[in-house]
Formats: sequence, structure tokens, C-alpha cells
Amino acid sequence: MPPTPWKTLSTREVYRNRWTRVREDIAEMDNGKTTIYGVVECGQCVGVLPFVDDDHVVMVRQYRYVFGEDHRWEMPTGGVHSGEPLVDAARRECREEIGYDVAELEHVSTYFTSKSIVQEIAHLYIGRGLVQVQQDATHRTGTAPPTFPKMGLAIATPHPSFLLPRKQRVRS
Repeated sequence: MPPTPWKTLSTREVYRNRWTRVREDIAEMDNGKTTIYGVVECGQCVGVLPFVDDDHVVMVRQYRYVFGEDHRWEMPTGGVHSGEPLVDAARRECREEIGYDVAELEHVSTYFTSKSIVQEIAHLYIGRGLVQVQQDATHRTGTAPPTFPKMGLAIATPHPSFLLPRKQRVRS
């Protein structure tokens, strides 16, 4: 039997900018007690694991302000603009972050990025058929984006199921 949904008794906006909204809710739980619940709304985002060939992916070095570090190599990710189709957002992020257009996008998963307080929906894709469109996508690292072997990703990823055969493709 699924859990009984909580009832929102009141909500108050605490902060807003063009990317994020923070609110504080008073919610009634299924046991009748009330609780304060903070929620951070971020909208939707996309991520693409872009394969340059069957064995290598392109990654981007990201600076993560809240963690104060810049040594993470990540797949291209970013927010979806209002009214923007998800596949268009995925392609835009690849152009912006690694300088490649993506001919084929395979949807892998849609999931919530947080266990509870962040309201953000992520859409994960595998990208294939990459064509370089920017000769030098160096705005983040000062060097062209490097490629990494797929094998190394499976070791570092808790759920390497995204490396399984294709099930669904979106073609340009």
C-alpha cells in the first residue's frame, strides 16, 4: 500500500532568483502531526554522456562553487529553459560545454536529483554521433575537453546500467 500523501497547510516563499526558488511549507503528516519543510525548486535539468566512439566519452571539468573545488570531470549538464524541448536542451549543453553537436540521443533515465528537499527532475541521455562545432571549447579549463575510457566510468559509477545496449534513440 503506498504511503498517504502529506497535506500542505501553508507555503511561504523565502527567496527567488531566475534559477532557484526556496520556500518553507507547513505540512500535515499522515500521523496528523505538522512539520516545517524547506523546499528548493530548481526545475528540470539534462545530462549527456557523450560518446566520441564506442569506448570513449568527452567530459568537462566543472567548478563547483558550493564545494569550493574544480577538479571534477563530469558529463555535460545544465538547466532546461522554459518551453525548451528536453533533447534541444541536451544538445545545447553539449555545444556549450564540450563544443560538439550530438546526432543521436538515447534517453536512459528520468529521476529526482535529491532524496527529499530539492525539487529538480533530471533527464539522462547517452549521446552518439558527435561532430565538433567549436574548434576550441576551452571556456572552462583552458584546454580542449578530454576523452575518457568508458571502462573507467563503469568503475566510478554506482549504477553502470547506462552502458547497456541502446533501447530508445532520438535522432536529429
